[in-house]
Formats: sequence, structure tokens, C-alpha cells
Amino acid sequence: MDDPAPDPVGVASERFLAHLRSERRVSPHTLTAYRRDLTDLEIYARERVGRPLVLADLSKVLLRAWLGQLARRVSTVTVARKIAAVRSWFRFLERRGDIRENPTTLLGSPRIRRKFPTFLGIEAANEVVEAPTKVGASVTPRASEAVRARDRAMFELLYGSGLRVSELVSLDLGNLAPNLSEVRVLGKGRKERLVPVGSHAAHALAEYLCARTALAHPKLGTIDDRALFLSHRGVRLGVRRVQVLVDRYGTFVAGRADLHPHAIRHSCATHLLEGGADLRAIQELLGHQTLSTTQRYTHLSLDQVLRTYDKAHPLARSQRVRAAPTDPDARPKQG
Repeated sequence: MDDPAPDPVGVASERFLAHLRSERRVSPHTLTAYRRDLTDLEIYARERVGRPLVLADLSKVLLRAWLGQLARRVSTVTVARKIAAVRSWFRFLERRGDIRENPTTLLGSPRIRRKFPTFLGIEAANEVVEAPTKVGASVTPRASEAVRARDRAMFELLYGSGLRVSELVSLDLGNLAPNLSEVRVLGKGRKERLVPVGSHAAHALAEYLCARTALAHPKLGTIDDRALFLSHRGVRLGVRRVQVLVDRYGTFVAGRADLHPHAIRHSCATHLLEGGADLRAIQELLGHQTLSTTQRYTHLSLDQVLRTYDKAHPLARSQRVRAAPTDPDARPKQG
């Protein structure tokens, strides 16, 4: 018996996913997330309607009912992400003329309380980055010297160049400049950017490249000729393994069991900003599409805010000097 033909909603969602893949060139991870969110809506709508769906069934009332049951079983962040995916889908349908009215136009989004971003101080960041070659024998006792050289090079790039962990593991040997001064990164939306490599990271990369062939498969002797960072079996290293390593070294060296690769990237942005780097330069380095994203990923200490205030405001420094610390009511004289 032949499989039933997909209903119009299924066809519309597949057409949208094909658009994301071929025209917008989103990452496989993003495509999977969109598919999962649209499938979740379709399953709910089919159960509620009780027959093959048409696009007109996806009304504002149905969408609100879907969001209501979602709010009882998933987090606010997940609800907001699913709303964003469905909105994007309906805008696509609207542009194509597949729908007359967009039911998501007046659909509200839940208010998200953003978590305070995780980051390391400068000393702690340096300790974690240097840990694979300094205390690696204690953290990963069975790891070879080549593995520890690899881990040091990866940590140097995460912190020194602010790479995403997905960008890090997708690097090929051909992405490195011959003198190791920069690396070509394929970021979100498959957009390429050139990222500078600091002297410490370049030195760590050079040491790793000399030892890289030692990571060939122990029995077969095979090795991935393209991938920069390899596992001990000679294949491209995965995101999950880097996450485990960052967690392990962060716990051992900095006492931070909450550490993850993105926290190291965030530390890079924070320290650049505190060092006086321009926010737009940091945006280019990190590969953010909008400046507002960069602002969310950076954090300034109160001391840094006060230093900036003292330096920028014409009366700030004189007022601080004139005000006696023992007199809380002391005020500068107005000239």
C-alpha cells in the first residue's frame, strides 16, 4: 500500500526547510531545530483538528492553544525559540502568497530573563588555557603528549580568537595561514571571516602541528588529511569532546564546574572590551550579525565602568578628588 500523500502543511514546511538549506544556507544544527519546532506544531495541530491539515487550520486561536500547552512542559526560552521559528515560516508563506493573513503578526512572545553570562577573570582564563601542558598529566593521565598539545592549541584559539566551539572543530588545515597569523573561519549562516591568531596561539598551533601525525588511528594508521583537530583515532574531533575537556580542566584548575567553551569565548570578548577594544571590532572578531548580540556577550566590571566614567566625564575626576571620603555629604563647589 502506497504511503499517503503529505498534506499541504507538510508540503509547505518542507518547502520552507529547503529554502533555509539552499538559499539561506543555515547550519545543519539550525535546520534541525527549525524542523523539530515545525514538526511539534504540526503534530499538535493534526491531533486537535482530527483530519489532514490545510494552512487555514493554523489560526491564531490554534497557535495560542499550542503555546499554552507548550508553556506547561518546556522553558520560556524554548517557547520563545519555537515562536521565532513559526514566525519565520509564516513570513516565508506570506512572501510566496500561500496565505492571505499571517496569524503570527499579533502573537506575543514570552519575556525572557537572560542569565548572567559565565566568564573567567584574566588570571583564571590564562590558567585554564595553559592547563593542558602544565597540569595535563593530572587531569588527563592517559592522554598522550600529542593530545595535550592539541588541547592547548584548541584552548588558545577559543580564548585568543574567540571562536565558537562548532567553528573550532570544523577547522581544516587549509584554513590556517602559512605563518599561522590568521585563520579562515566558517561561521553561522556559512559566512566566512578571517580571525587573527595571537602569538601564544600560533606557538601552540605550531607545536600541535608537529605532533599531529601521532594521532593516527592506533591500529589502522589512518588519519583525516583535512581536519585540523583530531581525536586519538585520527578522525575529526567532535563538539562534545571539547565540551568535556573544558569542563574537566575548568573544574581542576579554576574550580569552575560550570565552565563550557562558550564561556571562554565570552571571556575573550569581555577582556578585549575591558582592554579598550572597540565594540564593532569585537563584533567582527566574533562573527556577530548585529551589535546588540555583541553587547549581550560582553560584561564590564563596576571598576571598569567607573574608570571609563572618570576618563570620559569632564567633571567626574575633579568631583571625586574634592569630595572628602570622611564626609558623605561633601559636594564639589559650583563655580
